[in-house]
Amino acid sequence: MARKRKTDGRTPRRALWLRTLIAITACGVAVGGLAAYRTFSDDTATERPVTTEEASRLALSRLNLYQASPVAVTLTATEGGGVVVRVKGVVDYRTHRAVGSYQVTGASGSSGTSGPATGQLDHGLIVWDTGGLGLAPAPKGDNSPAWQQAEHIPRSGWSARSYTTDPLDAGLQLLIGLGADRPDNPLLLAQSGARWLGRDRVDGRSYDRFAGPRAQGATPGAGPDGGRSPLTYWVDGDGGLRRVTMRMPGLGTPTTLEFSGRDDRAKLPEAPWATS
Repeated sequence: MARKRKTDGRTPRRALWLRTLIAITACGVAVGGLAAYRTFSDDTATERPVTTEEASRLALSRLNLYQASPVAVTLTATEGGGVVVRVKGVVDYRTHRAVGSYQVTGASGSSGTSGPATGQLDHGLIVWDTGGLGLAPAPKGDNSPAWQQAEHIPRSGWSARSYTTDPLDAGLQLLIGLGADRPDNPLLLAQSGARWLGRDRVDGRSYDRFAGPRAQGATPGAGPDGGRSPLTYWVDGDGGLRRVTMRMPGLGTPTTLEFSGRDDRAKLPEAPWATS
């Protein structure tokens, strides 16, 4: 998909942080889940380096995600100022393409004495790949899945652009790169600072919570997060992916990615990427 480059005036330091984060992800692992699900945490546990068995499960998690494609996903990003963007869709890690619907909510104006009202600010369809994203209005009166709706919108109907360092774009870029056609090296994961943080129950299933590999050059124990990776993962006993959260500089609420398993019905549309 051809994309228009967007100039957003972000600082070089923020851009460098994002490039470093994506590089860490390409060498690391990913797991899924969303805070909307009730989670029970084992708060009595003390974080520690991952064991050999835990590193092995982390190493398999990206391959498991790849093999489950197309995977149902939900991304929630806080853009600041009370604005929240939620994307629900499917990702095919074999083609590195994804499609879904998006909804933007936030303060939508005055509601009398009670202050600004919270409501829907925008919604539509979204496609993305390794190079960028495209947006299009959702067809009126069409209640079919987003991947079906997108097939009926010609390439010219998509407003395309490259990625920026905004939380939504960073989350989409991270999400599209999580699956891999081979396992990671468990020894390198352990040596790079992956840590076990605790154990949670999500919808009745047990997940281990891990901090990902540290950024290259990060000093253990240094900085506000103790040199820990900005990525946190949840993975089950079989290396199944459930949740990944990504802390963004200057934002108190992390971007959250949830993986809901294989969507057997989904078929990625060709129209947004068609060349003729």
